[in-house]
Amino acid sequence: MTAITFDTLKYVEALKAAGITEEQAKAQAEALKEVQASQLQELATKADVEGVKLELRHEMTTLKVEIIKWMIGLLMGQTALLIAAVKILT
Repeated sequence: MTAITFDTLKYVEALKAAGITEEQAKAQAEALKEVQASQLQELATKADVEGVKLELRHEMTTLKVEIIKWMIGLLMGQTALLIAAVKILT
């Protein structure tokens, strides 16, 4: 997984320059760092996306096979009905 870096020192320095105390700036930087870390756990990786793509391909293939089976079954049923209709009418 690619790491997303957060420059806490730069963040603390920016807060201090804006008039926030160093103690408060460090606390905010640490809190933000923890929030970002927890959010990163929720992100999908490339491997996750590839896994879903493979699952979808498999499901699509299965669906195509089922559709073909139904089409063949319906064609056979239709043919049987036509044959029966011809026999009844002749």
